[in-house]
Amino acid sequence: MYESGELIINPEYQRLFRWTPGSQSRLIETLILELPVPPIFLMETEENVYELIDGLQRISSYLNFRGLLRDEKDSSPLTLEDCDIVQELNGHTYKTLPVPLVRRLKRNFIRAEVLRKENNPRLRYYMFKRLNSGGSPLEPQEVRNCTIRLLDPGFNNVLLDLAERESFKYCISTVPEAQVEKRYNEELVLRFFAFRNSGSSYKHEVGDFLTEFMEAASAPEGVSDEIFNKERDEAAFLKTFEVLKNASETVPDEVGNRVFGSVSVAGKIRGQFAVYHFEGFALGLQSILDSMNPADGRQMARLGQRILEIKKDPRLRDHTGGGKNTASAYKARLEFFTSELSKILD
Repeated sequence: MYESGELIINPEYQRLFRWTPGSQSRLIETLILELPVPPIFLMETEENVYELIDGLQRISSYLNFRGLLRDEKDSSPLTLEDCDIVQELNGHTYKTLPVPLVRRLKRNFIRAEVLRKENNPRLRYYMFKRLNSGGSPLEPQEVRNCTIRLLDPGFNNVLLDLAERESFKYCISTVPEAQVEKRYNEELVLRFFAFRNSGSSYKHEVGDFLTEFMEAASAPEGVSDEIFNKERDEAAFLKTFEVLKNASETVPDEVGNRVFGSVSVAGKIRGQFAVYHFEGFALGLQSILDSMNPADGRQMARLGQRILEIKKDPRLRDHTGGGKNTASAYKARLEFFTSELSKILD
């Protein structure tokens, strides 16, 4: 079914395949020994094909051993290792496996539960969300990228697109690569829209707040302009980070691509990404965004100096230190950055 296209794995979901070679090998060993394996869950699509919504690690491990897995990172099939029941399996690939074992493997099966296309999109969404909340540890945005698409993929596609824009990538270039691989850059885009459009409803738990906003912005029955307007909000996002990039580049030695960098006790701007600086500068800029012209060199130079002054302001630590994820701390942080950034218009 996988080879013929009747079973598909969404690319965002496929990226979450993380079992080690040892874990993959032990699944193959389990199948050869005909031991019980938990069922997988499939969703029937409008095109009458099946999309995998739970069982990624098991299905991908089997396909990887067979050399069938379509994976950009590594095209080499699995070589068995760490098999602890039948240790003689270690070192074998599918091609070197004895014929009787190949037959046993091919004749074995994993039970599949199918969610029919007639089911409500929200039911499919909550089922996927619940099924994928355990197992291998995943970052919140990785799960969101997969689950939200079952409601409507439009908003998620916007996040994926904007996360690749050059001005944004420049401003967040201090985010460690390991976090980028786990979709943190896309979470930052989501964070921008969630707090920009619904910040007044934020209470305390950021993860839940972001998920709830993404659910609302992906509602299959339609999304209100108050939550998300693609044309309006994309334009605001692009202008925000173009302005921040151009302004920061006017003070390259002091700020540059460290516009969201943390500040040491001594007042030195570091290369360590600080999410509250991201929040403060990106959202604090919104009140004056209409007055900003990223092509105005003098204005960008004034803003660059203002950013540097804010970075060196002793009060900054009161709004960006640890434990500042409460609603009151968010409100105070936004007020501080908004007030300080607006001074360039005085």
